[in-house]
Amino acid sequence: MGINYDNKIFRAVANTANGETSSNTVFHYRQVGAMLIANYSGGRIVTGHLLGFVDEAGHLDFRYHQINVEGKLMTGRCTSVPELLPTGKIRLHETWQWTSGDQSAGTSIIDEV
Repeated sequence: MGINYDNKIFRAVANTANGETSSNTVFHYRQVGAMLIANYSGGRIVTGHLLGFVDEAGHLDFRYHQINVEGKLMTGRCTSVPELLPTGKIRLHETWQWTSGDQSAGTSIIDEV
């Protein structure tokens, strides 16, 4: 594996208007082999989890579920492409789609802190 996400912390830095993450949303990633899991919360998200896989190039493919501040359970799927920043930190370019609610799609960026 080119990138190991185990025990990395990410913060959302950009999102389309139909998303729920914000600069207050923090993700804690764990990786075991090719399996990826994360817990996240902050901003409009009370609690959330993601579960998926990392490929050899460090690309992510996962599903997520979260409870927002309105008390709604939201679900979706996402693929992420990593970019290594000059600082050595990872930036993830995400393409996602809700599998609940209006089923709309969007893009977001999260940076390793």
